[in-house]
Amino acid sequence: DQFKPDFMAISPNNRMPAIIDPDGPGGAPISVFESGAILQYLGRKFGRFYPTDERKRVQVEEWLFWQVGGLGPMAGQAHHFRAFAPEVVPYGIRRYTDECNRLYGVLERRLSDREFVAGDYSIADMAIWPWIVTHRRQGQDLARFPAIARWFAAIRDRPDVVRAYAIGHEQHADSEAYRFLYGQTAANLTGSPR
Repeated sequence: DQFKPDFMAISPNNRMPAIIDPDGPGGAPISVFESGAILQYLGRKFGRFYPTDERKRVQVEEWLFWQVGGLGPMAGQAHHFRAFAPEVVPYGIRRYTDECNRLYGVLERRLSDREFVAGDYSIADMAIWPWIVTHRRQGQDLARFPAIARWFAAIRDRPDVVRAYAIGHEQHADSEAYRFLYGQTAANLTGSPR
């Protein structure tokens, strides 16, 4: 369904996640795409996991955007070159594995003296944690990062996380979905597959 026009109307990047809140601002529906934007929206709407104190909020946002702009893209590239590339590219494997390792070091230092990345459990932890689930695909060993391992286990064991992961499962796009998604170019702005 993510390749249908209705989904593209709410997620122009053709990617999940995207949500429609039927009870948005002013009681009118609102659509939100991109995980960081969704987390911020829901945090503000429900007043949970996203502090109202500006100094605390800035810390949450720093780590949320650290994930969005750093850990997520670099880990995604590590996954690609280590597990999915049609040919072995040693430079790509080394480059992204090493960058993930550096980012794990950043997170390790941050968690060395605190329970969660920005004070209380927050949307920043929610954004970062799923990328650590796949640490082996990134060539990372949590035994080398004891603070991350402690944090990872604490979040993994939260009842809502346990429940969410029991519902979800990993899915891979079939070849038609892959062709459609990556067939979108500036020369093909209609979004139809090449």
